[in-house]
Amino acid sequence: MPFLLRNLTLHPGSDESSLCELAAAQLGLAPTDLLEFRIRRKGVDARKKAKVLLVYTVSFSLADERRLTQKLGQLANLEQIAVEPTFPVSPERRMKPVVIVGMGPAGLFCALRLVAHGITTTLIERGKPVEERVQDVARFWRDGLLNPESNVQFGEGGAGTFSDGKLTCRLRDPNTGWVLEQLVQFGAPAEIRYQAKPHVGTDRLRSVVAAIRNKLQQQGCSIRFSTSLTGLIRQTTQLAAAVVNQQEELPCTHLVLAIGHSARDTYRMLATHHLLMESKPFAVGLRVEHPQGLIDRIQYGKPHPALPKADYALTYNNESTGRSCYSFCMCPGGLVIGSSSEPEMVVVNGMSNLQRNSGFANSALVVNVRPEDFDGSDPLAGIRFQQQWERLAYQAGGNSYHAPVQNLLSFIGSRGGPCRSSYRPGTREADLATVLPEYVTATLQEGIRIFERKMKGFVTAEATLTGVETRTSAPLRILRGEDLQSPSLQGVYPCGEGAGYAGGIMSAALDGVRVADKIAEQLTP
Repeated sequence: MPFLLRNLTLHPGSDESSLCELAAAQLGLAPTDLLEFRIRRKGVDARKKAKVLLVYTVSFSLADERRLTQKLGQLANLEQIAVEPTFPVSPERRMKPVVIVGMGPAGLFCALRLVAHGITTTLIERGKPVEERVQDVARFWRDGLLNPESNVQFGEGGAGTFSDGKLTCRLRDPNTGWVLEQLVQFGAPAEIRYQAKPHVGTDRLRSVVAAIRNKLQQQGCSIRFSTSLTGLIRQTTQLAAAVVNQQEELPCTHLVLAIGHSARDTYRMLATHHLLMESKPFAVGLRVEHPQGLIDRIQYGKPHPALPKADYALTYNNESTGRSCYSFCMCPGGLVIGSSSEPEMVVVNGMSNLQRNSGFANSALVVNVRPEDFDGSDPLAGIRFQQQWERLAYQAGGNSYHAPVQNLLSFIGSRGGPCRSSYRPGTREADLATVLPEYVTATLQEGIRIFERKMKGFVTAEATLTGVETRTSAPLRILRGEDLQSPSLQGVYPCGEGAGYAGGIMSAALDGVRVADKIAEQLTP
């Protein structure tokens, strides 16, 4: 069984090849004794600004394990771990009546896992292949011409294709290593295997998505773009077929709903078919943008060039109101982007490339909203709530896709400065209190003042707020049972972020794997 050694430290810029010698010295062994030595985790310890360190966890094996077993109880950082299981890949490929709706992380990894089980599927995606989708998004950012079926929300790769490409996940899921390994095989940086905060970057993620599509097609999967799910056909309580583009029937006994959190028309269609859904909490707010160099100095003191671009995570809770303000989807070295998917509505998000070299840092600052804020008895009410504020943002931007912006100091009632935003297609200065619920504005203003105490320099005239951020997560959940199927219609598998069971690329991919394994239990001996 291999060993795990934690808390090895190096100064930024040090040669990582010295880690083996460092580990051996701590254990009283020779470097040549440590077999299959590799880095398992790499993070940054910036608690002491004058001495920022890189912190590593490594694994290795020994020809004679008895040389260390007696030290297991003596060294707190040393433990023995089980050999990681490998997932057996079936050599057979059989097309089964499985349709996967949506080609975001949940849908793609559901399909990859089913292929590993020997099951090939049909994938449908309302948007375009990633190469064409990128052109449509670039046209929107340049000219303000929105394609409602091909944008930041819809198309191959899902919304995560235009993001920071973060792969962090709080779930302790045994399939995490499998997902990361698949990403590396399809072109993601090998470092994501061990980084404490792994990310791919939107530029690299696009090529990864295209490589996954090519693999699925080579394995016999059928992929159809510009194809929307518009109806369901049932035989009593069992799914019989999916209706696409309002005219064609696709026979299927298993339908994976990996639709993403912005498929509002699909939610409405599912409601007409009486699939059980419920409102759920989510969050809305604004995007804040600082110079990246300022964030680096706040977090690191005098930053070393070998350190990654600094990030942050901030929270504030008002106990009297039960409202929380927190940073979300922080993008070091990134850009604030237009993420609209419906006409005459403005939505913002953040993204960054692999190198995180834009010179700006941005993050959502959001406040929780609850079903009681928008008639939670109607599962679709949260959608209407989002749309209300997105329309107001469109109007505040001059009845265009220019986003309303405000200097951070001005937003909290101080004398502000100029607004500098990386948002495209453009911005217009406005009072952002007019594009948010009053309780969200008040909580944001309270939270921002508290954030200054936690990060001295956060509140500055160099920071700009851009609105509105409303797509933090799905506003509803499509219910499923322990068998991961809808209790309303057997054969329908709600999956991923759009169904309310994930919150990011990694957790969505893992939910896709989970659904695939459950389907495979039924379709294979």
